[in-house]
Amino acid sequence: MWGTCVFREISKPLVPLGKAGVLLAQILQLLCKGMTPQKVGALWKEAGLSWNEILPKDEDVNTFVTDQKVEFTVDEEMKSKDVGRKNVLSGEEISKQLDRLLQDKANNQRIRDWIEANLEDQQTVNNQFIRRLMTSVCQSVIICDNPYKVDMEQIKNRAPLLQRYLCDEEKELQALYALQALMVHMEQPANLLLMFFNTLYDEDVIKEEAFYKWESSKDSAEQTGKGVALKSVAIFFTWLREADEESDTD
Repeated sequence: MWGTCVFREISKPLVPLGKAGVLLAQILQLLCKGMTPQKVGALWKEAGLSWNEILPKDEDVNTFVTDQKVEFTVDEEMKSKDVGRKNVLSGEEISKQLDRLLQDKANNQRIRDWIEANLEDQQTVNNQFIRRLMTSVCQSVIICDNPYKVDMEQIKNRAPLLQRYLCDEEKELQALYALQALMVHMEQPANLLLMFFNTLYDEDVIKEEAFYKWESSKDSAEQTGKGVALKSVAIFFTWLREADEESDTD
């Protein structure tokens, strides 16, 4: 009853102003310092409130609860209802949200939560999503010095996020195509692609089979900048072949 009274009384005058959601989320986070999220979620449920009633009509519930870290207020039944009414995000909107999360240094779990809350399963396995994720992650770890560099600590930190979605050779190949396109967009900065290849291989994000498939690909849609890219990473493939030969000898 306490939760019902407090949540309802606080939210009532603020709902028309569109400010009830953020205030309630802050109160819920404060409550979590003194009790478990499950207990706070139970109080929320007892109050009989719904974020759909509290948030402005144009604000997505899943995005809000993820950003505010109050996912415990959304039980499985509510989540399933929300999935059915998800807005289909455009590719541009997906890239924008991923860029924002990465620029804000959101941890990998928070980014995964956003993806799973806002995209259907079939979206997260299509080539365009893989390319957008790869582009956003790679852009976020580039240090814009002269010359450009890769922030090794950050790319290592993002490796588990990429591994989660680059789950087979075809997706790894799509990620390499995205990286190739990013280099073209950046006008082929010296050594940058080589730094990415070395790190992605070392961190087991992309395996040698996918690198070889990218190298030999004749796909007409993926030839822009391919010649320059191949020259810039020639030393990587020389090293990779030598490592394979040594492995075969052993």
